[in-house]
Formats: sequence, C-alpha cells, structure tokens
Amino acid sequence: MEEKDIERIVRQCLKELTPVKSVDLETAKLLIEAVEAEAAKVGVKAVVAVSDEKGRPIAVHCMDGSYIGSFDIAINKTYTSVAFQMPTSKLAELAAPGGSLYGIQHTNEGKVVIFGGGEPLYAGDRMVGAIGVSGGSAEQDTYLGQYGKRKFEEIISWK
Repeated sequence: MEEKDIERIVRQCLKELTPVKSVDLETAKLLIEAVEAEAAKVGVKAVVAVSDEKGRPIAVHCMDGSYIGSFDIAINKTYTSVAFQMPTSKLAELAAPGGSLYGIQHTNEGKVVIFGGGEPLYAGDRMVGAIGVSGGSAEQDTYLGQYGKRKFEEIISWK
C-alpha cells in the first residue's frame, strides 16, 4: 500500500470519527475563494457569505467593485437557506403570487430573500451552514450558489 493510500484511509477514518457539525472559518474561506474565482470567470463582482447552521455569518468577502447592497443580500441569503432549509431559488417558487408561501419575504424583519443565490450546505444528511452569493442576475447568483454547494462537498470530502 502506498503512502497516499494510507493518508486517504486515515483521513476518511478521522472524518467518520469527527463528523462536520458546522462550517468552520478555514472551510468558509476556501469555499469563498473558490466561488470568487468562478464569479470572476463569469464576469460577476460578487459578495459571497458563508454562515453556520444557525444562520450566523462566519465569513463574508466583497469582490472589488461589488454592489454595496449585495453585502446584506448575501448574508440574508444564508439566513434564508438555513431558516427554511432550502435554496433561495426554491423559496422563490413557493413565494410567487398564488404560491403557498406568497408574502414570506415580508417576515423575519425583512431578512428573507426570495431570489436565487442561497444554498444550504450539508455534511451527509446534516445541514451545517449555508452560502449566499449576490452581485449578478438571479440566474448568475443561483449558478454561483450551486457551484459553491458542490465545492463545499468537495472541500469536506478531503478535509
């Protein structure tokens, strides 16, 4: 057995013994950097926020030239994703006129965001935090949030 195989097995065993309970600062920074790189590729000057499982911000980065208003929106997308345990793009569907949650964006002191870019983050079947991206169109923010969710899964798989 090669050394890299042994390292992989040890890392897997440790991960099983100490499951991720919440997103930590190191993971949040790695995730934000990955999303910022993708945002730059697609031409979005984004604000990227990561929160813990209670919706409290862990880290927020504002790319140069990002909108001032995107700061609160990105944080509130993480809050919304945690509070309702779903992507903000899904909540947008439910909150549309005639939807079962129509008007929900007027609750929770205005912190509920009903357009894409917020994604809950899971370690296995446990929600451990959320990512919120703001700065582009709803479609761009949704894409970047989903990209961040996939990157998070990659990051925790090798941590």
